[in-house]
Amino acid sequence: MQGPAQDGSGAPERAAGEEAASYIGRHGVPDVVEVLLPDTSGVLRGKWVPGTGMAKIWRDGVPMPRSLFGLDIWGREVNATGIHIETGDKDGLCRPIPGTLRPVPWSPRPAAQVLLTMHQDDGSPWMLDPRHQLKRQVARAAALGFVPTVAFELEFYLLKPWAPGEVPVPIFPHTGEARQNMYSMSDLDACAPVLHEMRAAAEAQGLPADTVISEAAPGQFEINLYHRPDALAAADEAILLRRLIDGVARKHGMRATFMAKPFTEFAGNGMHVHISLGDGAGGNAFARPEGEGERLLRHAAGGLLATMKDTLLFYVPSYNGYRRLVPASYAPTGISWGFDNRSVAVRVPNGPPAARRLEHRIAGAEAHPHLVMAGILAGMLEGIERAIEPPPPLTGDAFQVETERLSPFMGEAVAGFLGSDFIVRTFGEEYQRIYGVMKREELAAFERAILPLEYDTYL
Repeated sequence: MQGPAQDGSGAPERAAGEEAASYIGRHGVPDVVEVLLPDTSGVLRGKWVPGTGMAKIWRDGVPMPRSLFGLDIWGREVNATGIHIETGDKDGLCRPIPGTLRPVPWSPRPAAQVLLTMHQDDGSPWMLDPRHQLKRQVARAAALGFVPTVAFELEFYLLKPWAPGEVPVPIFPHTGEARQNMYSMSDLDACAPVLHEMRAAAEAQGLPADTVISEAAPGQFEINLYHRPDALAAADEAILLRRLIDGVARKHGMRATFMAKPFTEFAGNGMHVHISLGDGAGGNAFARPEGEGERLLRHAAGGLLATMKDTLLFYVPSYNGYRRLVPASYAPTGISWGFDNRSVAVRVPNGPPAARRLEHRIAGAEAHPHLVMAGILAGMLEGIERAIEPPPPLTGDAFQVETERLSPFMGEAVAGFLGSDFIVRTFGEEYQRIYGVMKREELAAFERAILPLEYDTYL
C-alpha cells in the first residue's frame, strides 16, 4: 500500500525524483498519466499527459483553470459565481498529491493516474478546492490534539447498458427478478467476475479496500475502505475508489452508478463515514477513562446534530439526493443519534472501547468525499469546543419518533446553507456564496424541467 496522501505543495522536485522514478521502476513508463482534479461536485476534471513527461508533472505542476471550481454538475460555467471570464479565466497551479500515483489496471493501454490539488501562483492554497477546506479542518483538529481516523463505505448499483431515452435497469444477479435479497452470497457469486476484478484493481492501486457486500436492492453492492488515521488520505481514496468501480464496470460492459436514488422502489446509495479522534499517541480519544471519552463522543455527536441543517448541502448536494431522505428507505430522515441503531443519522456502532466511533449516515454516494468529511469534522469540533450536549439517544425505530427532520427539499437545504453563520465562520463567506450559488442554479434547472410523468398525465 502506498503511503498516506499529504498536501501537494512541498518539494515538487524531490517528489518527481522519488515518486515518479519509483513508479517507473515498478511498472515501466506508462503511455499516459491521467492527472485528476476533483471539482466542486467531485467530478474528475483533468488531462492525459504523455508518460515520457511524468517527471514534469511534479517539477512544474499542471496548469488548470481556477474556474473549474465554478462548474455545475453538468460541467457548465455558473457565471453568477464571478470566477469565469470576467476574471480573465486564470489558471491555478495544480500539484500532485503524494501517494496517489497509481496504475490504472482497467485501462486498455499502460496508464497511470494521480490526483491533483490546486494552488495560487504564490503557492498558497486555492480555497475553492474542497481538499483545502478539509485540510483546514484537519489542522483545526490537530490544534486540539486530535488526529481523525476515518473509513468510508460506498454503495453503488451495477446497471445494464441502456440506449438514449431508455430507463436504466439494474443487474438482477441471481434469478433475473427485481427483488430484495440483502447480504446475498448468491448475488455476490453471480457478479463475481466484476467484483473480483474490482478487488484486484484496488490491491494493484494500493487502495485499502475491505468488505464487499450485496446490499438491500437487486444489483446494489457496497465496498468498504479500511480506517485511516489520515482524513485527507481517506477522502482521496474514496474519490479513487469511485473511479475504479466505474472503470472496471465499463470494462465488463456494465455501468456503475453512485446516484443517490436511482430507483423509486429500491434503496438509495449512501456514503457512510466512520470517524474517531486519535489522541496522537495511537489511542482513541473516545476511549479515554473516567468518563472523558464518553463526554468527548457525546459533544462530538451534539455538534454534528447542531450543525446538520447548515451542512446538509455538503452531504446531499444533488436534486435527486433528497428523494433518498424518506422514511423506511435505509436513509435517516431525522436529526438524531443513537447506539447501535441504523435508523438514526449519527450512529455509535457496537464494539470495544478502543474502536469507539461515530458513523455518519446521511451522505449520498454521489457527494464529494472531501466536503462530506470537512462538514463532519467541522461539526464534531464545534460540539467539542462549545461542549454541545445532544438530545437523549434514540432507541428503536427512529422513523417513528418525533424529532426535528432533515428537509427532503433541496431548496430548503440551499437556503439553510446560504443563511448559516456556522458556514461563514468555518468555511468562509466566499466559499458559502460560490457553493450556494452553484447549487441554487442547479436546483433552478431541475425545477424548469418537464418530467415524463407530466406528459403521461396531460397529453
